[in-house]
Amino acid sequence: MRLGNKTKPALVLSGGGIKAAAFHIGVCLALREKGFQFAGGSPAVVQQNFPEDRLTFKIYVGSSAGSVISTFLAAGYSIDAIIDAFTRGAGLGPLSRPRSDQTFLKPLGYRDVFALNLPNSRSSFGLNKLFRQRPIVTGGIEVLLKRGFKVNGLFSARNLEKYLRENVFSPNDFKALGVQLYIIATQLNHSRKVIFGPYEETTKTKDVKYANYAQVSQAVAASASLPPFFAPYPIKNNKGKEIYFFDGEIRDTLSTHVAAEHGADLVISSYSIQPYHYNKEVGSLHEFGMPAIFNQALYQVVQQKIERHIKHQQDLSSVIQTIQGYLRQVKVDEEHIQKVIEVVTSRTNYNPNVKYIYIHPSPQDYEMFFYDHFSLNPTILGHIVRIGFKAAMTALRYHQI
Repeated sequence: MRLGNKTKPALVLSGGGIKAAAFHIGVCLALREKGFQFAGGSPAVVQQNFPEDRLTFKIYVGSSAGSVISTFLAAGYSIDAIIDAFTRGAGLGPLSRPRSDQTFLKPLGYRDVFALNLPNSRSSFGLNKLFRQRPIVTGGIEVLLKRGFKVNGLFSARNLEKYLRENVFSPNDFKALGVQLYIIATQLNHSRKVIFGPYEETTKTKDVKYANYAQVSQAVAASASLPPFFAPYPIKNNKGKEIYFFDGEIRDTLSTHVAAEHGADLVISSYSIQPYHYNKEVGSLHEFGMPAIFNQALYQVVQQKIERHIKHQQDLSSVIQTIQGYLRQVKVDEEHIQKVIEVVTSRTNYNPNVKYIYIHPSPQDYEMFFYDHFSLNPTILGHIVRIGFKAAMTALRYHQI
């Protein structure tokens, strides 16, 4: 099957801090090398500059750091402009360009990502409340820790929200985009995933809410609020009630289903998290202390979720093919075969016409594992971009364009 025959490709980008953002940039560079285009901007701009659907992304799904890159692309900024913003934000080159330059994207620096979650911040419980409130339950060391850590995050995503609102897409409205953008977050006080997007109304099921009440910048700030580093981010719903959200990766690491549900027939998903595999040159992680061990534990949990998700899709595809093969073998009429397949796909929420491609680092790449998640060091970012480029080229070499 040729990927170029697909008419609605979608790009799904997961989280993992600045490291993930750099990896996604490398992936996008490889996709561009293969002939893909990234449509974005207002409806008029998209219609004029991207009239063709073939090999053109017009559906973006982003979680956490992936929501930032997805928003840049959906707003119409090129990969080069995004790289330039990170590079200048790291302190390299002049810090400004003429606003008349349509490719200009304000440099993205540490101050735009990290805002201290100070006591007077409305999204913070406040340091002065550390020991004021009594715990709900009493007990041993766990309760002591819960009482001693009342701060709900070291940083706030309010500076990131401001950066996006003031510098990226002035309408700040999902419906004002000429492409489809969906941002994934998790509702703090509920076990529900939330998909922010250009919906006419807010609807929900037991596990998922499709929300229309957030501005683009608010949705990204909510999606990027990774605990315990970032405090949960508040957004008012249509009734004026303030609801808190945090990282979009909590419920689902990859939300590829969002792209498929909204019409994509080719879903390319990029994720940067890959557990460390033993390497003689590096040795065992137990020698590197708690941070490395914690990252490994987290990565293993995330990888398990991703592999379970991919295996589920593969199993459904195998089941459908088996059913089709058997019914044809016993010479069942093709019309009845199609009806059976329609029932199976409807009940399982699986679309056999959607092609999925997953891009991730090699488990043998131990440098990727050890890189800092929140560093803007240009040398490190450059290495990660190259890793993303290589990973994408490796994944795409098995597919005809």
